[in-house]
Amino acid sequence: MKFLILFLLALINCAEKADVYFTKTITPQRMVDIFKKLNVQLTGKVGLKVHSGEPGGLYFLKPNFLQNIYDYTKGTFLECNTAYPSRRLETSTHKELLKENGWYDNGRKIDLMDENPDEDIEFHLKNYIQISNTFAGKHLELYDSCVVLSHFKGHQMGGFGGALKQLSIGFASRRGKTWIHTAGGTEDYNEMMKKVAPQENFTNSMADAASAIVNYFKEKGKIVYINVLANISIACDCAGTSAPAPEIKDIGILASTDPVAIDTASLDLIKKTSEKGTKPFIDQVDKLLGENTIDMAERLGVGTKNYNLINIDDDGNKDDDKDIPNNIGTRTSLTFNLILLVLLLFCN
Repeated sequence: MKFLILFLLALINCAEKADVYFTKTITPQRMVDIFKKLNVQLTGKVGLKVHSGEPGGLYFLKPNFLQNIYDYTKGTFLECNTAYPSRRLETSTHKELLKENGWYDNGRKIDLMDENPDEDIEFHLKNYIQISNTFAGKHLELYDSCVVLSHFKGHQMGGFGGALKQLSIGFASRRGKTWIHTAGGTEDYNEMMKKVAPQENFTNSMADAASAIVNYFKEKGKIVYINVLANISIACDCAGTSAPAPEIKDIGILASTDPVAIDTASLDLIKKTSEKGTKPFIDQVDKLLGENTIDMAERLGVGTKNYNLINIDDDGNKDDDKDIPNNIGTRTSLTFNLILLVLLLFCN
């Protein structure tokens, strides 16, 4: 028995972990610095997936903040229309809003991938939890590699929004967003709010849709993820001016080649805080089954919850955060380790 426990301990600790890089310095240049740590060569035409922001929105990642990573990657910003009533619902008004929010300034390029809502890409999934197909913006076909740029915050429907939400809802065309929110109930956005799926089915569908985009880029080029943990409101950027003021202090920037790991690490960092907004944020994630999206994405092979958090501020940046250790395993592996160690003590 003792030898079996020792073997399981070794097996768990040798399990593959995804590297998630961290810096507490939130600046345009630090976005480039942390991207370089991934040591990934983006091939072909590069897209930068963003949230374009609602009118008057305060917290979405602004184009000026993303200028350095835009210049460094020589990419094109990517976005899709929404499926809910908004100026981002129709291409014409969405483009007007893009101009107002500064996305076209300084010669920047942004591509509405479902510019023609009657044309999109349908993905048929070999492995799925809830939906066997999903729809993304047609212009996705133009891009070979991608950097998913996510403002990590709460979300009033999914519990939280990060890399997995960008992969699923963010890349989805208007029809795709409707399909995911209704777990395959309808493709007609006019019926979406009448047919919103049960929460578990919705979060399952998000994981399915995320897997489609990850697998698409596996076949074409590269895809990487950067989460910015700043202005962490309990509501999504799609709430615009109605999003509550953040009650959790800015934490930093994370980067990884694994969307499951980066979202798990982002949530773990928020759980480590003890501020006014921490409990309401986590309560919302729990109530809306936010971590089910992570769990199902892991089950589909999108990534792993097992990660190493690597603080790049240790590379000589004097503004080092001693509260963030170099390597942190996931809650799951730590829990199994503790259980097995207790059993080992009893065996002695």
